[in-house]
Formats: sequence, C-alpha cells, structure tokens
Amino acid sequence: MNIPTNAAAFQDAASGSSAPHAVVIGAGFGGLASAVRMRAKGYRVTLIERGSRLGGRAQVFERGGFRHDAGPTVITAPFLFDELFELFGKKREDYVTFVPLDPWYRFYYQDGTTFDYGGTIEDTLREIRKWEPADADGYLKLLEHSKKLFDAGFTQLADQPFHKMSTMLGQIGTLGRLRADRSVWQLVCKHLKHPKIREAFSIQPLLVGGSPFDTTSIYGLIHYLERKWGVWFAMGGTGAIVNAIERLLREHDVTITLNATVANIEMTTARRPQVTGVRLEDGSVIACDLVVSDADPVHLYGAMTGTARKPLALQVKQRSKKTMGLFVMYFGTTKQYPDVAHHTIWLGSRYRDLLDEIFNKKTLADDFSLYLHRPTATDASFAPAGCDSFYVLCPVPNLDGGQDWNVEGPKLRARIISELDRTLLPGLTQSITQDFYMTPVDFKNDYLSPSGAGFSISPHFTQSAWFRFHNKSEAIDGLYLVGAGTHPGAGMPGVLCSAKVVDRLVPAVMVTASA
Repeated sequence: MNIPTNAAAFQDAASGSSAPHAVVIGAGFGGLASAVRMRAKGYRVTLIERGSRLGGRAQVFERGGFRHDAGPTVITAPFLFDELFELFGKKREDYVTFVPLDPWYRFYYQDGTTFDYGGTIEDTLREIRKWEPADADGYLKLLEHSKKLFDAGFTQLADQPFHKMSTMLGQIGTLGRLRADRSVWQLVCKHLKHPKIREAFSIQPLLVGGSPFDTTSIYGLIHYLERKWGVWFAMGGTGAIVNAIERLLREHDVTITLNATVANIEMTTARRPQVTGVRLEDGSVIACDLVVSDADPVHLYGAMTGTARKPLALQVKQRSKKTMGLFVMYFGTTKQYPDVAHHTIWLGSRYRDLLDEIFNKKTLADDFSLYLHRPTATDASFAPAGCDSFYVLCPVPNLDGGQDWNVEGPKLRARIISELDRTLLPGLTQSITQDFYMTPVDFKNDYLSPSGAGFSISPHFTQSAWFRFHNKSEAIDGLYLVGAGTHPGAGMPGVLCSAKVVDRLVPAVMVTASA
C-alpha cells in the first residue's frame, strides 16, 4: 500500500532515481530552506544558484583580510533555522553558533545623543525615561498591541497558505480589529510622544523595505517578535549560516549547481500549463516534477515563464510598487572603534521628508540616514588584529528614480565617509581601507532584482497576504514561490516562513511498502 512517510523513513527511497524531482531556483534563505524541506519530504532535489556560492544576497566579501556579510545581518526568530536541522534529527548549534546581542540596536541622533534598544523590558524603559517618562507606559501599551499583531500575523498566518481569497476574507474581522489599515507610524504615534522615541520605534519597516509612513501596521509585530526571541548574531557571520545549511544539504545528497542561471521554466502547452523542467542560459534542460522559485516574482513572471497565460490578478501584481534601492558600502579601518555597537542606526536630521523623497519622489537628497554594521564588536575574526570591519547601508531611490550611479555613487560614498568621520567614526578619512560599494544597478545585475529594488515589492496593505505574490503559482501547476516578494514578506523570518508555506502545499513523497 502507499503510505506517507517522514524524513527518517524515506531517506533510502528518496535517494533512488525513481523519486520525484524538485528543482529549487535561487539559494537565498528562502531557496535554502525550501531545498531542505523538499529533501525532507522525500524529493530528489537540485538547487541552482547563479552566483559562485550559495546564499543569494547573503554573500560574503573578503578584501585585504577584512570579511563582510553582504546581505542580511539581523537574526531574529532563530527557531526558524533550528527547525531546518531538526527535520533530519540534527541540532543547529552543532553546525553554527548563535550569540545574543545587547543592545540589539543603538540609535544615534544628530545632536550626539544615543538610545540603546534591547535587553530586558526594564532596560528599554530606563532608556525611554531619560527623554520622556510618560512614554514608558506608552511603550508597554505598544508592546501589548504588538503582541496581538504577532499572535494574528505571525503565529497564526506567517506559515499559512494565502492563495485563496476565502483565506483573506476570513481574516478581515481580525485585521479590522487590529487596525491593519493604519501605518506603522500611526501605530507608534498613538502610543509614543517624544519625536526621537517615535523614530526609534518606527524604523522596523525599513529593515524589510518599507517606509513606516506607508507600511501596514501589521509589521508592528516586529516589536514583540524581537522581544520574544531577542536579536542574535551567528559567529562567523551570516555566511556561516549559509555554510551550515550547505553542509546539511550535502550530507543528504542534494545536488548543488553553482554559476548557473535559469533562463525559463519549461512547461506543457495546456491552457493551465504544468511544469516539466527548467532551461538554463547555456541551453541545457533539467527535467523535474516541480519547481520552487526563490527568484524575484516580478522577474519570474516577466522573464522566465514565456507566454504562459497570466490571470488578471497576477498581471496586476506584476505592476506592484517596489521597495527602495540600497547603497551599501563595505570597508575596513586600520584602527578600532570600541564604542560603536554591533548594530547602529544613524538617523539624519530629517525623517519623514527624507523617506518621502526616497520612496515616493524617488529623488536622491544630500542628507541620509544609515544602518551601520560592526561585526567586529562581537567577532574579531572579521578583521585583522587592531582593525574593524564595517558595512553601511543607505536607503536610496530604486532605479525608477533615474539616477546615474556611475556619477552618484562616488559622491554618495564621499558624503557618507565625511559624516561618519564627523560623528561616530572620528578619523575615518585617514583610517578607512579596502572600501567598495554596491548600488541599485548591482542589485539589478547581480540578483536580477527589477528596478534594483532592495527587498522586492513594498509591504503595503494592498500588497500583503492574498494581494502579494502567492506561494502556489496563480498561473502554472507545479510552480511554487518563496522569498521576499511572496507571502509573508521580506526579512529572514519572512523568507524562512515562505518556505514553510510551500512545505504545507507540496505533498510528501509516497513510498510503496508491503501491507
């Protein structure tokens, strides 16, 4: 008889050539997690990555003895990584070590004041009371509302399929009660009064590509998510997590193909086509039974699915508003800055007007706000002795703004170095070494990101849940989607949960056993 099996039972059966074949396109965290989960369901798995190593945007750059994580650096909800190893009876800590950070973030303001966020609730309340005692109670109320958002938006929905309108309709009451129509900024302002504290507690959408003035307040759940599990760092960096998952994949016979770009999805010619394989840019075809795509969904449906008929809803999503672009500069210093925290949010003199120019007007201003990553605050292996390693991320307009980054890149680099030298990193002009940067043009070319967007499509209310790209293709049978542009959204917890959604949708391999 045919019986469903789990990872322990079907290891031998799935290694045979008769097991159905799943191809995973792209090895960002959504693709890596999908490859693990498809293998654990009994599929033969081929993981295809166009880069020279796994990780997608989570690349690692090494220059002159300095190491830089190229992409995501903030780890929350570490259990989502633990789950991947547990599928095979393994422990994540045997592959990579996570350490907690304190503070989680340090906010730096232009008057030289700072705000440390993280640690215990009392630690946070103590910081708040320095500026506005009344906001201590407001923070507790914000956290209480954030828990309600978390319970509804993360616990109940983050790993649930949202490809049916009935699922969306079933959540209207909850979303209405939680005022998901409000923006994150409106939510924060309801509970907090001091302008600096409002800025500190509304920047979270920027970590997933949204402006707090436009992003649905559902993303206010991040406050409770961070409070529940804390903020962590992987020793060796985010690249060490990629290496750990790669080791797990190779231990379980996943085929990994690097330096290969999928040109298009092969499919039948039926009105509702069925996936039959993928064609690489070199013309070779890999036959398969299903595809999990970690490519940007706008690129997937625009360049990789040919003339497949696309429903009206999918055509509308193809025109979705995209997130801002990113200017990311990597550099070392020949001296150390021990007073600089692991994660620093350097806030410029303007907030709302600056974000409006970046997100809506798509103009590049002379001023900016920055995220500064100093991994050597926790892991000295990122730089030679007596040195520090940094990357600085600056939100900028995506390529729809029309900026010439051959011209603007060097000028922005110089402005950032000057401002950091003036404030957090005195002497930077003399101590900086081995610096280089990426612009939205690099995001388009290296990651096939439409408009060079940093985080795929924007997390607006009308581009969330059912309105976001579905994890089960609206147009092609056997095609599944994961990653930042799909439900539930960007950020490491979001893309890891998108793989859990696909895990729910894809049937496990059936093996034949004697009755």
